Amino acid sequence: MSNHKLKAIIVGPAFPLRGGIANFNEALCRAMTAADIETKIISFSLQYPSFLFPGKTQYDKGKGPKDIWIETKINSINPFNWFAVAKHIKKQKPDFVVFRFWLPFMGPCLGTIARRIKSGTNIKIIAITDNVIPHEKRFGDRAFTKYFIKRCDGFIAMSQSVLNDLKEFTFTDKKSFLPHPIYDIFGEKVSKSDAQQKLGLNPNDKHLLFFGFIRKYKGLDLLLEAMADARVKEMNVKLIVAGEYYEDATPFNEIIRKNGLEQNIILKTEYIHADDVRYYFCASDMVTQPYRTATQSGVTQIAYHYERPMLVTNVGGLPEIVPHNKVGYITEISSKSIADSIVDFYSKSREQEFTANTVIEKKRFLWSSFVDGMLNLYMSL
Repeated sequence: MSNHKLKAIIVGPAFPLRGGIANFNEALCRAMTAADIETKIISFSLQYPSFLFPGKTQYDKGKGPKDIWIETKINSINPFNWFAVAKHIKKQKPDFVVFRFWLPFMGPCLGTIARRIKSGTNIKIIAITDNVIPHEKRFGDRAFTKYFIKRCDGFIAMSQSVLNDLKEFTFTDKKSFLPHPIYDIFGEKVSKSDAQQKLGLNPNDKHLLFFGFIRKYKGLDLLLEAMADARVKEMNVKLIVAGEYYEDATPFNEIIRKNGLEQNIILKTEYIHADDVRYYFCASDMVTQPYRTATQSGVTQIAYHYERPMLVTNVGGLPEIVPHNKVGYITEISSKSIADSIVDFYSKSREQEFTANTVIEKKRFLWSSFVDGMLNLYMSL
C-alpha cells in the first residue's frame, strides 16, 4: 500500500454559522485530522434565504475555532457560485468530499457542486444524510433530494430509519449506519451545584431540561401537558426550556397559563451560547426529548457527554441511542406516557443508576469509530 496521505473536504455549515450541524462538521473535521486525513471545511456565505430561517440570526458572535481550516464560499441560491465552488474543490484534488445533506432545499446547490466535482475526476462523493424525508414537508422536496442523491457514491446515515428512507431514492448497497458521536465540544462537566448556582436555580428543586430550538415536531406541548399532571406537580419538578422559538410561542404560553404552570416552567427561550450549554445539562436531573418525529439527535449526544439520564419518545433513531430503563426512558408520543416516566424517575430515585449506565453506554459513540466507518465506506467505493 502506498504512503499517500488521504485528503478530504467537508461541504456544509461551519463557523460563523451556528447550530448542531455546524458543531458536528467542526468536530468531524478535528476527528478526521486526528486520523491523519488532511481535512478542511467549505461552508456557506449564504446558507438560507430569510424565508427559510425562522430564528433571529444564523450567525454566532463568538470566536471561531483556531485548530481547523474553514472556507466560507457557498451561496445556496446562486448557480454561478456553485460552478466556482466545484472548480475550487477540484483544483485541490481531494480523495473524497463529504457532503452534509439535511434539507431538500439544498439539493440543487449541493447536487450541482457534486456533479461538477465528479466530472472528469475520480473524486468520491460521500453524503452524510441527516434527513432525506424532512420533518416539515414542502413542494419540490422529493425532486430536490433525488437530484442530490443521484450524484453520490456512498451514504452515511446516523439512524436506521434514515438508512431505510434512502431506499426510496437509491438501490446502492454503499450505505453505512454510523451512530451520531458524542458532542464533547461544549467543555468539561461541572458539578450540579455549580451549574445550578451559575443559572440561578434553587438547589432544593428537581429540574428537567428541554434543550434546543422549539418547533412543532419537537413536542414541547406534550411535555408541558405532562408537567400539568397532578402527580408531577406534587413532586415540585421544574422544567427548564432552553432554546429559541422557531415558531409562534402563543400555544405554548397558553398551555402554561391554562394549567397554572408559571412557577414550574423556567423559560430561557433564546439562543444558548456555546459557553453556557454545559451548565444547562449539568444542572438537570434528566434531559427530555418528547419529539413527534426524529431521525437522530445531537441533544442525546450532549447528554451522554455530561452523563445525564434521558427521556425520549419512540420515534426515528432515538430508541437506538437510549436503551429503555438503562440510561433513561423511551415513552409513547403522549403526555400521559411522558408523565408516567417522570413520576417513575423521581419516585424510584433512578438518577444515580441511569447516570452510571450513561458512562458505560457512551463508549459506543466515539468520533474515532465514526471516522473508521467513513474510511471503510470510502475504501469500498
